[in-house]
Amino acid sequence: MNATSLTVENYLKAILQISLQSGSEWISTGELARYMDVAPGTVTSMLKTLKQSKLVEYRPYEGASLTEAGKHSAIRVLRRHRLIELFLFQTLKLTWDQIHAEAENMEHAVSDFLVDHIDEYLGFPEADPHGDPIPSIDGRMRRAYPNLTTLAACQPGTHVKIVQVTDQETEFLRFLSRSGLQLGSQGVVKEKNSEAGIVVSEWNGQTLSMGVHVAENVKVVPVEAA
Repeated sequence: MNATSLTVENYLKAILQISLQSGSEWISTGELARYMDVAPGTVTSMLKTLKQSKLVEYRPYEGASLTEAGKHSAIRVLRRHRLIELFLFQTLKLTWDQIHAEAENMEHAVSDFLVDHIDEYLGFPEADPHGDPIPSIDGRMRRAYPNLTTLAACQPGTHVKIVQVTDQETEFLRFLSRSGLQLGSQGVVKEKNSEAGIVVSEWNGQTLSMGVHVAENVKVVPVEAA
């Protein structure tokens, strides 16, 4: 794959991921620039190119949304990425803080034929090691989380279970691992200090303080107290 095609796939995947996280089909140029860690002008130029290719709808000063063709391409890349992550995690025993970067490198090189066989080999899984839903071959997300919220949004006294982690930077995942947290961990919110911007929670008897902006990346569902 040439550099242009790789960049196009990265942008389409980014637009889809922001849209899934925000629940909005339209995303702003600023959002995409922050997500891609590039200048807004660079994003604007790329969105114009993607519009010419009929992969996005683009409105100056408003943002962009994926066309059906763009969404189809983005889902294919996302499917590849998440299945590769799970394959590396389950089969090669890489840790959840190692697999994201490796999948980023591999997702543009593997064929859909190979990805479909990885999917079958893994038993048509619902989610990757970070809890992100894996699209099926027809583009449907296999897992939905009813009552999904963030740790930051929970009120004191709420018992929760971690089901998804949206920040997949290596240091953040290592921080969670050092704190004894992983998918399926159950805990309780003890304190929420809006002025200080801190959420205090307890997991297996261990108290953990997180900044609100950090706790927003930990997706949870309410559970009954043990």
